[in-house]
Amino acid sequence: MELSRPGEPAYAGVAGTFSKLPLILDPADLAGVDVAIVGAPIDETVSARPGARFGPRAIRLADVSGGRSRPNMDVGIDPLEVLTVVDYGDVPVTPADAARSHEALKAGVAEICAAGAVPIVLGGDHSIAHPDVGAVAAHLRPAALGLIHFDAHADNAPSLWGVTRSHGTPMRLLVEEGSLSGKRIVQIGLRGYWPDPEDFAWAREQGFRWHLMEEISERGMDAVMDDVIAIARTWDHTFLSFDNDVCDPAFAPGTGTPEPGGLTARDAIRAVRRIATEVGLAGMEVVEVSPPYDQSDITALLAHRLVLEALSGLALRKLGREPRPERSRT
Repeated sequence: MELSRPGEPAYAGVAGTFSKLPLILDPADLAGVDVAIVGAPIDETVSARPGARFGPRAIRLADVSGGRSRPNMDVGIDPLEVLTVVDYGDVPVTPADAARSHEALKAGVAEICAAGAVPIVLGGDHSIAHPDVGAVAAHLRPAALGLIHFDAHADNAPSLWGVTRSHGTPMRLLVEEGSLSGKRIVQIGLRGYWPDPEDFAWAREQGFRWHLMEEISERGMDAVMDDVIAIARTWDHTFLSFDNDVCDPAFAPGTGTPEPGGLTARDAIRAVRRIATEVGLAGMEVVEVSPPYDQSDITALLAHRLVLEALSGLALRKLGREPRPERSRT
């Protein structure tokens, strides 16, 4: 189902899908699709500022380009010409019932995987990592899935405020249920005052690797990403989880648990593009965009751009070629 006429500007036509991509609501129509973008408007488990349920809509509409052409000058490719990408709508969530909403998300992601497409999930709070990463892991089994996790917080607590289904617990849940091995989890951008030392001790026992923001400041983002990519290349498959609070609030103020001293937008964009290009993706999520706290939509714009960068990397891999930036001199 097309939602726009050819040549319409960004503000014209029927709004709703990511970059005005075709809308598909029937899993039978996913045949032949490379990537399906699906929304998870869930924020019942947040511990501080709510609003991430409005994230999928904000990310979809954070599009100032207009039309369907997305030539990426940094890599010399239009991912929407190379890949067949659709918007699979939002999963049927149940307000105030995170468990039922999570089951709906798990089923929706499973449908995408069964069709042979890569799911990209728009959150939603970070609790959605449990069902969406879990669904991808189940689909790929017996092959092993690894996780690259961008976040200010480790999200590996056993519970938060006495609740196990939380945006602060998904990494613990995924490991404990066997969807992921801690030895195949790498976290990037951790900083601040949470989680507790006991949770870091548990993560060490499980084999987690992480790169604090302090390390990134000392070594540089590219050097850290070299290490991350080298590890991910040893895995069978990779899922990318991007929590927007990994970025400094100057670049992503619209989030539920902001933490000063984070990544720049430029570093985040380059890192996501490198992972998609150099490693490939079995799935991706962009979470914790909370529009009520955003300023001029800059958080949603960044999230939208991150998805496009991931698509650009996947397009390069489909063609089997290197990036060809649009430089002034060849």
